[in-house]
Amino acid sequence: MKKLVAVSLIFSSVALTIVALAAPAARSTLKGSKPSWATPQNYVSAANATDKLGFRVYLGWNNPSGAEALARAVSDPHSNSYRHYLTPAQFRQQFAPTANQVAQVQSWLTSQGFTVVYTPKNNHYVSAKGTVAQAQAAFSTGLRMYKVNGLTLRSPSADVTIPSSLAGIVNAVIGLDQSAVFVHPDHVVDGPNAPPTLGFRNACPLSAYYAEILTGATPLSCQPPAAPGYSFPTGFTDNPLGLTSVPWTIKGHTPADVKGAYSISGYDGTRQTVAIIDAYASPTILQDANQWSANRGIPQFGTAGGGTLTQVIAPGTYNVPENPKQDPQGWYGEETLDVESVHGMAPNANIVFVGSPNNYQDLDAAMVHVVDNHLGQIVSNSYGFPTEFLPPGYILPFEQTLIQAATEGIGVYFSSGDSGDETVNFGFAVTDYPASSPNVTSVGGTSLAVDASHNRVFETGWGVSSYNCNTSSLVCNRAAWQAGAGGGVSCVFSRPDYQSALTITAGATTQCDGFAGRAVPDIAALADAQTGYLVGQTQTFPKTCTGGTICSGHDQCGNVASTPGAYYDEYRLGGTSLACPIVAGIMALSDQKAGAPHGFANPFFYQNPGKFTDITSVNTAVARRNYVNSIDDCNGTVDRLRTFNDYSGSPTQFTGAGWDNVTGLGVFNGVP
Repeated sequence: MKKLVAVSLIFSSVALTIVALAAPAARSTLKGSKPSWATPQNYVSAANATDKLGFRVYLGWNNPSGAEALARAVSDPHSNSYRHYLTPAQFRQQFAPTANQVAQVQSWLTSQGFTVVYTPKNNHYVSAKGTVAQAQAAFSTGLRMYKVNGLTLRSPSADVTIPSSLAGIVNAVIGLDQSAVFVHPDHVVDGPNAPPTLGFRNACPLSAYYAEILTGATPLSCQPPAAPGYSFPTGFTDNPLGLTSVPWTIKGHTPADVKGAYSISGYDGTRQTVAIIDAYASPTILQDANQWSANRGIPQFGTAGGGTLTQVIAPGTYNVPENPKQDPQGWYGEETLDVESVHGMAPNANIVFVGSPNNYQDLDAAMVHVVDNHLGQIVSNSYGFPTEFLPPGYILPFEQTLIQAATEGIGVYFSSGDSGDETVNFGFAVTDYPASSPNVTSVGGTSLAVDASHNRVFETGWGVSSYNCNTSSLVCNRAAWQAGAGGGVSCVFSRPDYQSALTITAGATTQCDGFAGRAVPDIAALADAQTGYLVGQTQTFPKTCTGGTICSGHDQCGNVASTPGAYYDEYRLGGTSLACPIVAGIMALSDQKAGAPHGFANPFFYQNPGKFTDITSVNTAVARRNYVNSIDDCNGTVDRLRTFNDYSGSPTQFTGAGWDNVTGLGVFNGVP
């Protein structure tokens, strides 16, 4: 597999520098503004000159090293400045670009024919819109179309240039290329609007808790298989309960299960606020979350003890048509999972959901909005790029936003990814970004087994292979490695001070063998979809056939008609997209307990490893039954085994004593 071109700069700190090189005719080049995939080999055609585009011209902080030093000081429990946070107004006064600097940028953009759209209060960027032809003229570089990962995307053909008079002000331009498409799912569902997500159901049998139903004791209405059921696959025979056959998966963990496993009690998130950033916005999220809450016995939003749910949405976010580059429905499930996970952990916390339409205000601009308006003291982000080899011109302004967050006492959390060390996708190991940033808390994932009393039976690292099972012969053959928590060593960021006790370095299968980089993840929580979280969401269920059936109970198969339509239903969901909001919700409890925000919490975490349960190796498996059409039994069902703690497709990863690159320091042991 062709390797990505590595970023040529290794950043020893977040005081990154994008060099503005002198160019002819009083121009300066923003080195690192062209993505590595924009190569002659990937060239398709020139971009349509009349196409419209939106972009952001980023201005750097004044005294960036001072801002970074302050961010470190207020986040370190050993510092005299710990928790002496700035307000957004104080940060702007000390570090934001001046009104005159912004005016220079706006004036130049207007002179080039662009329409200036917006500038945030911290003056971090000026957003503008115009045409491809205008952008080519203004930035003195051609915009081309390139074939990458099966998509045809726009990018500058060379690093962009700006007037030399702006070289000390502007440090990046984001939006001329379409790298942001890699953040979200790439499947396509065409239609006039963005209706509820296409339905999905888990097929029975489904245990209420770990090992309630064994494959060797499958209920009669769900057979086959008959006794003795499926055997544990070779290499995954750890069997803490001495089971006689592989157990069936659970229906889905509840907040009571997660809190019981992590010894969480005594707090509800009162007077705490968690911001969630995703793309788009589910139009049914409030009714879905409240129905889900009622089903769990949790206070609903807007009721006593139920906190509030506020959506901050850019115009055009609702009912966005599907197309190959935008996937609203694919994000509805993400929002549902995030909101219900945070609410399940901290039911009385206030949640502010910030949706980006991935148009003129992308996810980087959404982060600026959350931070500069201090919409929450905790920010949960269940998205990321499946690599960190991005243009330095993208990374720099995002890191500067994270620095502002830390100075204001805002803790930013990112899921570590769902493809392990990414070897399966790229042929070499690489961490995901922004999870690899030294200014965020990177959240890895686990596989969790809980008993009927919500106590942990065992917990291990999330890495899974799938086995196809013959229901007659009871033989299950390995098909492929499927997924796992992201983790490894950054090739872009050096090891931060708070990880000074770690010794892991990048290995031979990375792009920076031997480099002592920032290690990912920091901590972990439940992620494995086989042991995942029960969520409730309005979905669209099509008519599949006459007589299609689903299960009426967790052990009653095929005795209820499958009804077409759009309505609320519940299903099990996982990924580090689950782990991250679980951690965010628990940190809301931690802030309530402390009486003050922890802000950027990594120094606190690494100085207090006793607040975590170390996750070690348990090599075992569960069985699951899938509807072939994902909805009902019209097209039949198939049985699969799914392994735990399996890194056969992610060869640089491991779960073991102490910090590891799947679960970090471990999972919370009580409210930290």
